[in-house]
Amino acid sequence: MAPLLDITGLCVSYGGIRALDGIAVHLDQGEIVTVLGANGAGKSTLLQAVAGLVPIGEGFITLNGERLNQTPAHEIVRKGISLSPEGRRVFPTLTVEENLNLGAYTRREQKVEVLKAKDRVFTLFPILKERKRQLAGTLSGGEQQMLAIGRALMSEPRVLLLDEPSLGLAPILVKQIFDIISEINIQGTSILLVEQNAHKALAIASRGYVLENGRIAASGLSGDLKSDPKIREAYLGGSALKKMHGVMS
Repeated sequence: MAPLLDITGLCVSYGGIRALDGIAVHLDQGEIVTVLGANGAGKSTLLQAVAGLVPIGEGFITLNGERLNQTPAHEIVRKGISLSPEGRRVFPTLTVEENLNLGAYTRREQKVEVLKAKDRVFTLFPILKERKRQLAGTLSGGEQQMLAIGRALMSEPRVLLLDEPSLGLAPILVKQIFDIISEINIQGTSILLVEQNAHKALAIASRGYVLENGRIAASGLSGDLKSDPKIREAYLGGSALKKMHGVMS
């Protein structure tokens, strides 16, 4: 069966600098796939290219067999891909509910479906329901992250792109966010996850890719990546790795 999301030979350049060089990544229906790598490796650029936010130099991106290369970003959302960006990027002077409504902009005439999507978000994130009339800029960092993910879910995407959802959050909130990401996946949304917390990402993903300097340096099942000495050294660290294996065994 063909992948739901298929990225082949993807190249993206900024000026004369090639940020992505021949990237091949695929995501099957129902999967969580994670993309790991150091800062500047090209992880966010990859998600932005899929979302239609940066121009593609070479290669192809297809969703369910349909090529998306020249598709405007709002049409990509309409076709079933939604991005929760790094840094949350909520609209601080709008309320929680207004932020969510903007996430449903491409289907704003489908009032019943939008209400159902909002109910789903409020079920996943009860705190957002409590704060729906509060300005987004007054929320805590964790609440803003929940809002960013909730806003992305308002278009009911088939593929959810998550860019560093745990960045800057306290450990207890990180666990909560990852539990919710797993729940979103169980409900049927396929997820491409860029995440600096390699332990958490590999714990919930079925497969992973490692980006280095805009190229795929390694890929495979999460268990294989966790046991790869080079991956352990670069991304998982000794004492933390033993602790993770103790928790997961």
